[in-house]
Amino acid sequence: MKGFLKNLGLILIVIASVVLVLSHVMGWNNFNAVQFGSFGAIILGVVLYIWLNKKFD
Repeated sequence: MKGFLKNLGLILIVIASVVLVLSHVMGWNNFNAVQFGSFGAIILGVVLYIWLNKKFD
């Protein structure tokens, strides 16, 4: 369980990046909610990754 929590931020970053790539490929560039949501998820993932790795080390 610790291993999953340590990598939760990284998983969130990868999922948000895939959503951004798919939105570009599918032509959803005009939908700001998808862009801002993915950007927010990447920022949240970076913060979670740093915080959880400091907490469990």
